[in-house]
Amino acid sequence: MPGALLTLRDVSLGYEGRPVLQHLTLAIERGEFLALLGPNGAGKTTLLRGLVGLIPVLAGELTYGLDRRASPPGYVPQRDTLDPIFPLSALEVVVMGTYARLRPLRPVGGRQWRLAAECLAQVGLAALAPHPFWSLSGGQKQRVLIARALAAEPELLLLDEPTAGVDPGASAAIMETITRLNRERRLTVVLVTHQLRLVRPVVQSVIWVDAGSATKGPTEVMLAPERIADVFGALAAGG
Repeated sequence: MPGALLTLRDVSLGYEGRPVLQHLTLAIERGEFLALLGPNGAGKTTLLRGLVGLIPVLAGELTYGLDRRASPPGYVPQRDTLDPIFPLSALEVVVMGTYARLRPLRPVGGRQWRLAAECLAQVGLAALAPHPFWSLSGGQKQRVLIARALAAEPELLLLDEPTAGVDPGASAAIMETITRLNRERRLTVVLVTHQLRLVRPVVQSVIWVDAGSATKGPTEVMLAPERIADVFGALAAGG
C-alpha cells in the first residue's frame, strides 16, 4: 500500500493469547485524520493499543512505514497515570515526552526544554507553562498531555477519547487543536471517540470497529445516517 504510514495485514490483537479483533487488513496514510468508532466494548481501545505497540500482535503483520526507534507514535491514553497532585508544572509534564528519545543516562537539556515550550505553544497553552499541572482545568490538562505526546516528535498521534469528561467548550478547543496539528504539521492522527458530532466535519476517514473486526472507509460513507442508525439507533444518527 504505497504512501502508507502503517499497514495491517490479516492482523489479530488481544490479551493473554485470546484475540479480541481478528483478520484486520487496512492502511493508514501519512497525513490522514481518522476517527476510530464503534459500539462500547467493540475493541476500539484494543486496536489503538495494538497500533501503539502496548499489546502484541497475535497473528498477521503490522508494518510501520517509519523508523519507530527514531520517531515512536505519540499516545494520549484515556486515563493518564500521572498523579494530578504531583508538584509538576505544565512545562515539566510536557518535557517528559522527550525522555523516550534521550540516550540512556543523558539529562534533559536546553533543546528538550525549548521543544517542550514549542509543543505547549502549539496547543495554545504557552501562558500556562509555569502553572502547576494539578491547578489546570480538565480540558487544559488534556491539551498539556497532547503537547507531551508531541514532544516525542511523532509522525503518528493516537488519542483515546481525548474529549471524555470535559465540558463542551473544552471539547471544542481540544478538537480544534488536534485538527490544526493535522492540517499545519501534516501529523497523522487517529482518535477514539463517541462524539460523532465533533469528528464528522473534520476527519477524512473512519475505522469502524464491531463484532471482532474493523473496516475503514471515507467519512461520508462510514457515517451515513443509515449506517449510524443500524449500530447506535435513530437518535445517534441525528447527532
